[in-house]
Order: sequence, then structure tokens, then C-alpha cells
Amino acid sequence: MALNIQESESAVILPPPGAHDASVIWLHGLGADGHDFVPIIGELGLAADHGIKFIFPHAPVRPIAINNNLPMRGWYDIPSLTRLDKQDEAGIRDSEAIVHGLIQGEIDAGIAARRIVLAGFSQGGAITLHAGLRYPQRLAGLLPLSTYLPLHDRLAAERSAANADVPILMCHGTYDPVLALTLGSQSRDWLRALGYAVDWREYPMQHQVCLEEIEAISAWLKQVLV
Repeated sequence: MALNIQESESAVILPPPGAHDASVIWLHGLGADGHDFVPIIGELGLAADHGIKFIFPHAPVRPIAINNNLPMRGWYDIPSLTRLDKQDEAGIRDSEAIVHGLIQGEIDAGIAARRIVLAGFSQGGAITLHAGLRYPQRLAGLLPLSTYLPLHDRLAAERSAANADVPILMCHGTYDPVLALTLGSQSRDWLRALGYAVDWREYPMQHQVCLEEIEAISAWLKQVLV
């Protein structure tokens, strides 16, 4: 389908051609920006009349420790990809506030929380889980891709009862050299131990998305939004 792309300093937005009654807020990975996943939307096979607005926010620019403190777009700093006891809690919580503000913006525009999906790839997927499971109103679903659960030891105390049964589709590449499959599967197990019904999918790919995964995402979005 032809995409109507609108841009601002903070996000790339794809509004539906007709009435807007659902939203997908999709967070990019480290060093990318809101343009990163725009090309996928045309491959999802969602009819133009489904009324879904896609929002691709740009993360703030910040120094990233594992990249020699070079400034780039990131939802939080990453001191280590192997030691989850070293996490940028302040940055993670700042991005939680950003995402909750984006959700509130859609609610203020007349979209029910139950018609809003949070999606994200890699670092964006981590914020999707962190922010989505703490949001005080029930969301339509969470779509974390090639990622892990940050601050996992805080979730039990901080999670929102409203999203205890939120649909979660987690996808990960079996050959991911950036975020190992074990990081994703361990996060899946933590979530399931807390009672979340995680739909887990593995694909023979690296730190990326593939056609089979896009087809699964399309089917899932139709299930939770259409």
C-alpha cells in the first residue's frame, strides 16, 4: 500500500488514510532512528481501511559506553551486553516516561489504551517490555523483537496488574551475534514465571528481521487490533 509519511523532530508518523482507531508505537534499536522500520509497514499486508496509525519515535542522542561513548540515538546507555547487573536504570526509566507520554498522546487523541500496541527492536524492544508491563491501563499487545527484559528483578514489584494478560509476541534470531538467543529465551522464562503468556518465535537469522517473522507479526497485529 502507498504510505503517507509524516515527519517531525521527534518521530516519523504513518497515519491511516481514513478514520484512526488504533495505534502502533514502534521503537527502533541502538544507533538507528524512527525511519528504520518504516519500510516494513508496506509488507505487513494490513488493509488501508484498518485505521491503524504507526508512530516511529526517535530516541534521544546520548553517549553509549560500549561504543567508546560515541553519541548516538539510544533509549539508554549500555555499559555491557554480557552483564545484566550493569544497566543504565536512569536512562531506562527516562525512556519509560517518554513511551508512557506517547501512549497518553494517543489516548488524548481518542484512542483507547486497549487499541494501542507497543513494538520495538533490540534496545527498543527492551523498552517495549519495560514500559508496557508497567503501564497502568491495559494495552492491545507488546511486540518485542530480538531483545531482552531489562531490570528483570524489579518487574514483580513494579508491574501493572492491568497488563497481566497482555498479549506478548517475542521473536529472536537463533544466530544473533549482538543479543544472544539465550538473553531472549531467559527473558521469556522470567516473564512466563510471572504468569505472562509469551508467544515465543525463533528464526534462523542474525540481529535482524526476516520475511517469515514479518508474516507472523502481520498475523499477530491482525489478531490483537483488527
